[in-house]
Amino acid sequence: MILRLFAAIFLVYAFGFLGFAVTLPSPAGKTETDAVIVLTGGPGRIARGLEVIERGWAKEMFVSGVDPEVKPGEFAEEFEVPSRTMNCCVTLGQLAVDTRSNAGETAQWIEDKEIESVRLVTTDWHMARAYSEVAGMLPAGTAIIRDAVGSHPDLGTLFLEYNKLIASEISQGLPEDEDQPAAEQATGEGEEAADDPAS
Repeated sequence: MILRLFAAIFLVYAFGFLGFAVTLPSPAGKTETDAVIVLTGGPGRIARGLEVIERGWAKEMFVSGVDPEVKPGEFAEEFEVPSRTMNCCVTLGQLAVDTRSNAGETAQWIEDKEIESVRLVTTDWHMARAYSEVAGMLPAGTAIIRDAVGSHPDLGTLFLEYNKLIASEISQGLPEDEDQPAAEQATGEGEEAADDPAS
């Protein structure tokens, strides 16, 4: 009986991983939103966000997970962002250290700006977990479009991310610690980061 139970769990896990690996999301099309949210941590993400701004598909860009030591001028120079675009349309979020805190600082920015629709940009293999975390913290009614940056992940990357996704879904279903300050729940402060920044 126990062996059958473990076999059933393994099959569910294996088929879930297979489905995750073969159905990675694609870039979004020409859909306009109030803002584009970019989670740092992978090649092509910031470039995609800037492309969205340049094409007029979003008016503002929020980059979550930028190193606190990076100044706006340094960011603009590294990614060749025109000063006009940097001044009018780009905000750097420098509090996040992992995907959970990406979601926290993103939600706070969206609430402060009273934004109703966003385009979420991250790497294709990271999108499922990022979307789940961000959507779980956004104000009710906020529309999210998934805009995945294509990549060629190896099996190890997919396996690790699938397990992180399962852990994330389980943790989101657990009751919040009422003794933990609200600011820490939103930003992920007070816990040891389990991921690399925004990965």
